[in-house]
Amino acid sequence: MTDVRLGLRANRGQFALLVLVNAFVGAMAGLERSILPAMAEQEFHLAARAAVLSFIVVFGLAKALTNYGAGRLSDRIGRKQVLVAGWLVAVPVPFLLMWAPGWTWVLAANLLLGISQGLAWSTTVIMKIDLVGARRRGLAMGINEFAGYLAAAASALATSWIAAAYRLRPQPFYLGVAFVVAGTILSAFAVRDTVRHVSEETAQAGAPPPGAAPSRRDLFWQTTWRDRNLSSISQAGLVNNLNDGMAWGLFPLVFAAADIGLRQIGWLTAVYPATWGLAQLATGALSDRIGRKGLIVAGMWTQAAGIAATGAARTFGGFATGAILLGLGTAMVYPTLLAAVGDVVHPACRASAVGVYRFWRDLGYAVGALLAGMIADRFGLSVALWLVAALTFASGLVSALRMTETRPDHLPTIIQRAGGLRTAPRRSSD
Repeated sequence: MTDVRLGLRANRGQFALLVLVNAFVGAMAGLERSILPAMAEQEFHLAARAAVLSFIVVFGLAKALTNYGAGRLSDRIGRKQVLVAGWLVAVPVPFLLMWAPGWTWVLAANLLLGISQGLAWSTTVIMKIDLVGARRRGLAMGINEFAGYLAAAASALATSWIAAAYRLRPQPFYLGVAFVVAGTILSAFAVRDTVRHVSEETAQAGAPPPGAAPSRRDLFWQTTWRDRNLSSISQAGLVNNLNDGMAWGLFPLVFAAADIGLRQIGWLTAVYPATWGLAQLATGALSDRIGRKGLIVAGMWTQAAGIAATGAARTFGGFATGAILLGLGTAMVYPTLLAAVGDVVHPACRASAVGVYRFWRDLGYAVGALLAGMIADRFGLSVALWLVAALTFASGLVSALRMTETRPDHLPTIIQRAGGLRTAPRRSSD
């Protein structure tokens, strides 16, 4: 294994390629972000907010369950195969959205989109963690999420402009065909598997003692509840994506209720993920320097402030301020949570632990859409936003009280603790 080196600099070619691939993954996620609520109301005549948000529930459940399986599958058959499978599942999505005669077709498209995102995005995350080792983990996650969410913002903005210039369908979804073709070709013919990098890091970290590696069931419950850090990470991830599910489904309706036009809605819809994407370049690297916990807690509270500001706003400027705050808070949290999972879990079972975390995180889409939709239908859009803001603040408080610092050298891994080892992890080449 002498030809395999860990580190961002040593693997910059493959790392850059995976960044590009994840940009196409993110662009697929942004394809319908600004226009699907309008499609639901204008073309399919769905009035109830819970019904409009049903596409996010389907997407979130599919992505959450696939995330859980993707990590384990990546450990068993390799990362690249899972990545290519994710793109193949996405092939029908733009065509279903273009030609859907009824809302059921839209739900089917979001089922496939959720499966595709769970396979492809999870795998690009895992592969980047594999490549860089421990020292630059936060930076790697910042770059990964920067690419994905900036592309999602650009895609959301582009589809809203195309819809305003032409129609809601089919023209905006032509972009999706291009994204699928590019992502599939790059993943199948240019990306290389990272399984040898995992073996190298495992060798550096030391093989787990016999019986120390947790079972699949034990790892699930460690990540969900038993381990104070992993459970704090999982609940923060769930609430973070609860916010995103609410923003995805309700923000366009909130903006439209304030007489904001479709093109301006496109800008507002793009501001939040664009801020999130750009700021992650700084916050991911910052977490490598100052630690994970402070950024996670402060980020959740900044998100709560952004949602509250949106709920109180009545103008384009007020909505933009709320979107920027929400994006900044999410940027502080998103790559930091992923890096923290990598900090705590031994490389031998890291992909599976990432899958469990991403299961809970993306279940937040479904929880957020259902909760926000039902509250909005019963009490109004404003009440739904204020409730989500309160939940987000409470999530930050949980992390503040329950979590400890996880940056490398602060904690042994789950396997190391189980086996009684206390050796500090070795550093990657850069």
